[in-house]
Amino acid sequence: MTTSAELNRLWIRRYHPRPDAAVRVVCLPHAGGSASFYRPVSAGLPAGTDVLAVQYPGRQDRRAEPCAATIAELADQVTSVLLEWTDRPLVLFGHSMGATLGFEVARRLERDHGVVPHALFASGRRAPSASRTETVHLRDDDGLIEEIRLLSGTDTAVLEDPEVIRMALPAIRADYRAAETYVYEPGPALRCPVWSLVGDDDPKVTVEEARAWSLHTEGAFALRVFGGGHFYLTAHQREILRLIADCAAVPAATA
Repeated sequence: MTTSAELNRLWIRRYHPRPDAAVRVVCLPHAGGSASFYRPVSAGLPAGTDVLAVQYPGRQDRRAEPCAATIAELADQVTSVLLEWTDRPLVLFGHSMGATLGFEVARRLERDHGVVPHALFASGRRAPSASRTETVHLRDDDGLIEEIRLLSGTDTAVLEDPEVIRMALPAIRADYRAAETYVYEPGPALRCPVWSLVGDDDPKVTVEEARAWSLHTEGAFALRVFGGGHFYLTAHQREILRLIADCAAVPAATA
């Protein structure tokens, strides 16, 4: 039987552990992404925040494990792991698929465990109720690689390495399948504040689709539009870190 400590070693990466921090920031990667994408966030946030970067199964050191088939399955797993960390306020930060996952994790925390996150940052993703028909996961390998190259979510040099691509494609395809087959189930709005962040030239989400996150919370809502495409956040890291830090610094009752 897998122990709690073993689950944490599998799922959680703490690149700069801050056990005395007042707030924990939980970082949820994009489709095909890994916890290491958020190492700069861990390094850049102030000492008052403890960053937990989530490592999904099916990639890097978890490559031998099967990927989650659906967002719901992944949300159930992540929520279960995070329960041990709810002794401090949690800020959820998810990019692209990670934003949808963050929403479903927040739902489960609030609905099933009475834990209201400090805030949800939904980056580079349309609101759950703003549906699109997407079929990237059905493309052949070349088509999937071209999509990744178009979005610039992976270092171009990595895309030219056949061995690395061969290892990464199964997880990328599985994540795209989970994200693209996600269907929003209507339910109560979140109680936690929601920040929607988006690039003004993102082919995966319009500003209006990002603004529709306001429909999914009874708490405060803010929309921030940045210059750039789907991975706008790499060029605006300092600004985004400041937003997260400022949010984390607000007392939980008024965040």
